[in-house]
Amino acid sequence: MADTVLYEVGDGLATITLNRPEAMNAMNTEAKVALRDAVQAAAADPSVRAVLLTATGRAFCVGQDLKEHIGSLTADRESGSGQTMSTVREHYNPIVRALTEMPKPVVAGVNGVAAGAGFGFALAADYRIVAETASFNTSFAGVALTADSGVSWTLPKLIGPGRAADLLLFPRTVKAQEAYELGIANRLVPAESLAAEAEAVARTLASGPTVAYSALKESLAFGASHSLAETLEKEDELQTRAGASEDHAIAVRAFIAKEKPEYLGR
Repeated sequence: MADTVLYEVGDGLATITLNRPEAMNAMNTEAKVALRDAVQAAAADPSVRAVLLTATGRAFCVGQDLKEHIGSLTADRESGSGQTMSTVREHYNPIVRALTEMPKPVVAGVNGVAAGAGFGFALAADYRIVAETASFNTSFAGVALTADSGVSWTLPKLIGPGRAADLLLFPRTVKAQEAYELGIANRLVPAESLAAEAEAVARTLASGPTVAYSALKESLAFGASHSLAETLEKEDELQTRAGASEDHAIAVRAFIAKEKPEYLGR
């Protein structure tokens, strides 16, 4: 994979690192393809039990690389092809779907500004550990665009439709403390501790009951758009699956023996 995105797997954890620090991890075509491929690889790999998405440099990701984008827009006008915005379908949508739908937990370690699509990637994670110096910005309306990367789906679920509309219609910098108060950040840590804290949380999840985590992730997504009766049926289905896992039996035996369970992820 291209070195614009680094990919490493070890001890059940896939670490995906955005690696264009000189461009604040803006997403050019090379980076988008590499991130899509990395996320999909992590989702498909049965040895991966959790994913950590993070970045190098002073930014998490500022979204679309506008320098490349303006060149593509110019080429579109000259050719009439209209291909530039196909990046949403070809890159951003598959990235966000893989992050949100993979049957394993995803942790975002947000080291700096997350804007536009970068905000979307962070929101697509199941748990966000955020440096106290980081910030968020929807950015889209500021460049006369609408939301993509799932932001119109994930953001209202976290902070409510009214607040989401405010941040989308009037883009502004949301600093880490406000992000925590709004529910965007799950945990705030000092900037110098971000890498270690995010990795520790991700490794804890990678060694946990993977089947249960998958079921919890599916249950939360289902419950957000279904009735109570439908959600209760889904909980029954998912609890049956979790209850049949080896990890559940391990957990019960460990509880009775007053020992720490050592999960197998199945």
